[in-house]
Parts: sequence; structure tokens; C-alpha cells
Amino acid sequence: MVRIARRGLVAAALAVPATAHAQGQGQDFPNRPVSIVVAAPAGGGTDFSARLLAEPLSGRLGVPVVVENRPGGNGAVGLLHVARARPDGHVLTVGYSGTMTGRPAVEGTADFDPQRDFVPVAQLTDTPQVMLVHPSIPVRTLPEFVAYAKARPGQLNYGSAGNGSLHHLGGELLKLRTGIDIVHVPYRGTGETISDLLAGRIQFYMNSPPPMIAFIRDGRLRAIATTGLRRHPALPDVPSLPESGLSDYPVDVWFALYAPARTPASIIERLQRDVQAVMAQEAVRRRAEEAGTFAVFTDGATVAARLKRETEAWIAVVRQTGIRAD
Repeated sequence: MVRIARRGLVAAALAVPATAHAQGQGQDFPNRPVSIVVAAPAGGGTDFSARLLAEPLSGRLGVPVVVENRPGGNGAVGLLHVARARPDGHVLTVGYSGTMTGRPAVEGTADFDPQRDFVPVAQLTDTPQVMLVHPSIPVRTLPEFVAYAKARPGQLNYGSAGNGSLHHLGGELLKLRTGIDIVHVPYRGTGETISDLLAGRIQFYMNSPPPMIAFIRDGRLRAIATTGLRRHPALPDVPSLPESGLSDYPVDVWFALYAPARTPASIIERLQRDVQAVMAQEAVRRRAEEAGTFAVFTDGATVAARLKRETEAWIAVVRQTGIRAD
């Protein structure tokens, strides 16, 4: 009896570290509310994607999922907070493609490195852009615009939300791919850019469809292409880029969920399963489409490959053009 009791004590003692190890590998996740940090103010695309996910994900996890806005430093403030958080799945972030791929290409990785400091969980949304011209430009397709611009080197302007922004990179990539010479005009935000496009002070601009559709429909702007692989449902008469003869052009705005590096694989796998279920819900897909974007799901490995591929593409653009941040 004594031997049996001692063996029982030894077995119990050995079970303690084994249980602790299992908990350390995420088997007790989640055990408190989950925070999704948005490194941008409320109201933008990053915030929308986080809130699209938060409530239905809370139902799947069985704990509150709270969106926490931490803007500042062109995304650095919020992303550094997540990178330094305990890697246990309770602090996550939704990353904007411009910040996660374009920013490192332009500014380097002194503050944070998206590929080193985070592990992708899943892509959430994808927003193809629409290429627009002022109606004074007599073109209706991208090939026509390229031909028109080639005949007038340095005479046409394109706008962006600032030096080093995703659309600045996209404009320079368009120049490299097509051989046109159009002049970059940086603005401090989307509102100013749209105003000058409507006034004809710039002739070309790319933006997400929702704020532009009314101007397209009333004829104040003309859409010549959309950047997705297929036509945008809100603009069914506008050709996609593949139809326009331009492929592998990474200017779609997309958002993905990330965890801090070293988060246990079991937690990432649990989150991936739940995110996939959420993004397949009809209500979630409908809400996304009403906002002009698409609810999607790709796993973390696919997101990691896209991060690497697009960052390398933007680094090449920066090297060839000498783009600098503001």
C-alpha cells in the first residue's frame, strides 16, 4: 500500500509540469478577453475589418473580443504594442497591406519587421482598387490611357495619399510596367486627392470603390480598370487588370489577422479554424460587400507567402525609383 501511495505521489508530481507545459502551449486558450489592436483610428478599412471579425469571433471563442484602436507612427505604435505582447493569443492585430508590405520597403524595419515580429493567422478582407481618370482625358480603358500618356510624357499628374504610400508605390510600378511618364502629386489624405481629381488638377488616381462610385455614376469621374482578378460587382462594366493586359500588380488593399511571433501553433490553428468559420458566414460576407470589400479566408502560410512576395516587389520598386517617405 505504501509503495502504491508513493508511486501515486510521484505520478502526481510529474503531472504538474506536464500540465503546465500543455497550458503554456495554448491548451487553456482562451482564458480571458481577446484584444484585436488596430494601429489606426476608428472608421478606416483596418478598423472595419477588425470589427467585422470581432463579434462573431467572440461567439466562437466564448470570450469577449474587443477592438482596441492604437493609432500613431504610421502604424508603429499599435504594431509595436502587439509585437511586445505575451504570445498567448490574447493580443492580436489586424494589419493593413500598405503597412505590412509597403512601409518596410520604403522605411525599412527599424521599428518592427512584419515578417519577423508577427505570425499570420488568416486573411480577412480584400479590396480591389479602381483606376480613375478625369473625364477631360479621352480614354475609357487602361491600354488607351497608357497610349495617351505615352504621347504626352510628363504632362499628366497622378495623386496619392503621400510619399511612400501604397498608391504612390502603385503609381510608380505602373510607370515601370508600362513605360509611361506621369508626375506624382502627394497629398495629406484621400479627401484632398479626390477633390483635386474632380477639379481636374490631377488626371489619374487609384482608390477603393465605395467613395468613388457616386462620382463614376454621375459622370464626374471615369473608371478605366479595377485591380482585382475579376470584375468588381459594383462596377460590372469596368474591365479587370488581367483583362486590361496587366497582371501581378499588387495594389489591392487587403487585411489579415496576426499574432505576436512565438505564439504556439495550437493557438494559431484554433484561431484559423474559427476565423475561417466566421468569414464563411453569410451575414459577414454581406456586410463586407455592402462596404465595398470582400470577406475572404486564406490560411496563415498563404498570408506569409503573400507578405514576402509583395514586400519584395515593393523593395524592387523603391530601388528602381528612389522613393522616399515623407
